[in-house]
Amino acid sequence: MKKFVAAVAAAGVAISGLVVAAGPAAAGESGYSPAAIPWGQCASPGLQRRGAECGLLEVPLDYAHPGGTKIKMAVSRIKHKVSDDKYQGIMLVNPGGPGGSGLTLSVLGEFVPNGAGEAYDWIGFDPRGVGSSQPALTCDGNYTGYARPDYVPVTLSLEQTWLKRSKGYADACTKNNAPLLQHLKTTDNVQDMESIRKALGRNEINYYGFSYGTYLGQVYSTLYPNRMRRMVLDGNVDPRGVWYQDNIDQDIAFDRNIRVYFDWLAKYDSVYHLGTSGDAIGRRFEQERLKLKAHPLGGQIGSDELVDVFLQAGYYVFGWEDVATAYSEYINKGDFTGLKALWDGGNPQGPGADNGYAIYLGTQCTDVQWPTNWNKWRVDNWLTYFRAPFETWGNAWFNAPCIYWGGKASKPVQIDGKRVQSALLISETLDAATPFSGSIEVRKRYPNSALIEGVGGTTHAGSLNGVACVDNAIADYLATGKLPQRKPGNRSDVQCDPVPQPVPSAVSAKAAASGAGKSAERRALTENLLLTH
Repeated sequence: MKKFVAAVAAAGVAISGLVVAAGPAAAGESGYSPAAIPWGQCASPGLQRRGAECGLLEVPLDYAHPGGTKIKMAVSRIKHKVSDDKYQGIMLVNPGGPGGSGLTLSVLGEFVPNGAGEAYDWIGFDPRGVGSSQPALTCDGNYTGYARPDYVPVTLSLEQTWLKRSKGYADACTKNNAPLLQHLKTTDNVQDMESIRKALGRNEINYYGFSYGTYLGQVYSTLYPNRMRRMVLDGNVDPRGVWYQDNIDQDIAFDRNIRVYFDWLAKYDSVYHLGTSGDAIGRRFEQERLKLKAHPLGGQIGSDELVDVFLQAGYYVFGWEDVATAYSEYINKGDFTGLKALWDGGNPQGPGADNGYAIYLGTQCTDVQWPTNWNKWRVDNWLTYFRAPFETWGNAWFNAPCIYWGGKASKPVQIDGKRVQSALLISETLDAATPFSGSIEVRKRYPNSALIEGVGGTTHAGSLNGVACVDNAIADYLATGKLPQRKPGNRSDVQCDPVPQPVPSAVSAKAAASGAGKSAERRALTENLLLTH
């Protein structure tokens, strides 16, 4: 799921490390028995304000050899605020990616309406290899630098350049992280979740997963159905396509969503002055892309960077005004500083900056064997490109290191939710990162589930962002365990309004660049959650 929103601080908190204190050991049930997490003060000011605790949990690098090398996972906890007789247990949260930092997502409970989150201990964690966990995977922090070769390989030379780049990145990952690279599968993360459960002395977990986090929840609940109490999955990965086909499906969906965005820009031509027709704006976008291919702005913002900036609008509506303002300033005034700022915000460079990307590949490349014959990639992506040109080749090259990946691939778990007692599923109809068909498939595999649909919406994993129909249903489920009534057929069970498209004005368009008039905490939380392909 391609774009990593690099502002890793949910609710405006900076993650710069952990302060931990010593603590006693806890006995496990069976298999690996982790020590209790030695809780101490969090380094993040936002977590400190909320009274959170942070610590490092020691787990095996390889659960098949629990007495061998150990690694450490960064974990945070915000305790329940109700009396113990109303306590509902621990709630683990994962933001997606794979590769997203979840350490600060223990704050998520405060966004659940009606105080329904207060009955849980909210557990945020950085998965193995991510963020403040030790070691943190990194291969080449400058891999996604400025003015890269054009995504669309219209010449053999361009194709070979990208293949060489992809192999170089995969080789760098093997050289720098060979032992860790063998143990980054979703099943490894599931075992780590079990270690968190054991370390906290609980018989069950509750779980809230976004994007890739929905697949993590699917695998955990398939392997440990009796350990899963309540589960909310927002933006559901289709288990049938893990992971090659799921990415092809994304390409088609993103192309549709960018056309929706172009139509929105046309609707507000009085604000942005980009044209009165979505089709015309799309043609102009392609003209600009080709122009920047030959002459990157400032030698930095080329065709790839323009696509990357607009890709944000394909994921969710929250940044539509930001992208529109930056693009308008460039088109109408020749000022590309806004475009550069948006690209820089999502694509940090320097030592360790590729942590999220490296983990994304480390997990997806080894969950299942990707095709190793480039001819298949070439044919599949050109056929997809002719239908959906916007993102296809950018996505292909994002994943191409999987052809050469040094970690050994396994076979994916066959997702089966028949023994899971309940699950609440959420998706908007036009979610591009995890298309709606995936939520329908997950609903079929979990007979004790219900699906809420944000009808007509394009936002990915956008729950707890103020849509009362969705958020109140989540609150009711977390409070009582009662699901909406399941309806017959392959369809959603509840239909809600989607996260609304913004309605800009000339004033709000100017304010968008500075974030005026928006909830900084809500926006930061949302961006941290939306970590996709």
